[in-house]
Amino acid sequence: QVQLVESGGGLVQAGGSLRLSCAASGLTFSTNSMGWFRQAPGKEREFVVFISGSGSIEYYADSVKGRFTISRDNKKNMVYLQMNGLQPEDTAVYYCAAIRTYAYGTIRQFDKYKYWGQGTQVTVSS
Repeated sequence: QVQLVESGGGLVQAGGSLRLSCAASGLTFSTNSMGWFRQAPGKEREFVVFISGSGSIEYYADSVKGRFTISRDNKKNMVYLQMNGLQPEDTAVYYCAAIRTYAYGTIRQFDKYKYWGQGTQVTVSS
C-alpha cells in the first residue's frame, strides 16, 4: 500500500520560511518522480514543483521560482520543499504526489499523478 505523508506546514509571517517533508512508503521511490501541488480555498489545485526520480531534473512554477527549492533523499524515501520568502498568496494546502512515468508536457497536470498525500496546511500572514 502506497503512502505519502506530508509534514512541516504551519503559520508563518510574510517573508518567512518553512520546510515541508513528504515521507513515501510502499513504492520503489527512486523510480518515481515527485511533485508538489497546492490548493487554496476556492481555487484549483496548482502545480508548484517537480523533481525526477534521480533528482537530476527539476521544474518550478514561475510563481515560486527563486524562492522554493525541491530536493529528495532516495535512501530515506523523502522529498522536501524548502520555501523561502513566503507571501500571503502562498497560503494553501500543499500536497506531494508521485508519478511513475512522465513527459514534459504532463508534469504540471495533477491528474497524471497516481499517488497523493493528505496535504499539509501552509498559512502566511501579512
